[in-house]
Amino acid sequence: MADTTKNRLLERLPDLSDDKPVLIAGPTASGKSELALQIAECFGGVIVNADASQVYDCWRIISARPSEQDEIRARHALYGHIAFDQVYSTGHWLREVIPLLSRNTRPIIVGGTGLYFSALTEGMADIPTTPPSVRALADEMELHELIRGIETKTLQRLDANNRARVQRAWEVQVATGRSLREWQEETPPPALSPDNAVPIVFETDKAWLNERITRRFDQMVQMGALDEVAAMRGKYDPALPSFKAIGVPELMAHLDGLCSLEEATEKATIATRQFAKRQRTWFRARMKTWHRFDVAN
Repeated sequence: MADTTKNRLLERLPDLSDDKPVLIAGPTASGKSELALQIAECFGGVIVNADASQVYDCWRIISARPSEQDEIRARHALYGHIAFDQVYSTGHWLREVIPLLSRNTRPIIVGGTGLYFSALTEGMADIPTTPPSVRALADEMELHELIRGIETKTLQRLDANNRARVQRAWEVQVATGRSLREWQEETPPPALSPDNAVPIVFETDKAWLNERITRRFDQMVQMGALDEVAAMRGKYDPALPSFKAIGVPELMAHLDGLCSLEEATEKATIATRQFAKRQRTWFRARMKTWHRFDVAN
């Protein structure tokens, strides 16, 4: 990126003169990581991952994890440190990120996982870990069966079309005997108030972002995403969260001869666009007081 463009972007940021943590949220492919790098280089700080797919050590290309060259430009934390079959949740992430808030180096927390940011800035209920037996039972159930088993008031707060959220609510209720709503109503104070940070959320034009998404997945394939996925083919388990990263199921289907590479690329691109739409909806609803940042203008 040219220095003039870099300076123009940095000039549009809120005041970064103190050492408050910087939070950068936004949809996939919107340029969050590059902005985090620019801030780290110009103002100092360690870049901290807030993307659920980028925690896994097996996915650098397919998850758009920072490259080795990026990691030379600035310090990074919580990237690629979790094995593909290791249990890792929002609670795990929160416990890992909290110690980074009290160190001398300013954390620049960047990613697209809204639940991570809400847990950090709004608080998170201390819900016990779901037993594997309950998780396995839920994995085998149809969405409508899970919905029927959820307490009414909890269900009213959920996106009933989002299987992951519905299944989580069902698992909590079955495993603890209490509804997810009850646990959430006992949420402790947040580890970091947005007032004590510099909260930035990317607000991007839909057409601009969709074009970047299409271009980026093509670049991923050219960079070796197919080889990266093929290396994990013998361990593939679609029930594991690590294998639900966008692009992985699609490229696995191609490797299994179920579709062409062109078809897999198109399906992954569509899935990414749909994911970005859900991210934008989340950010608009939950980050109304954050500083809006449009990198395209």
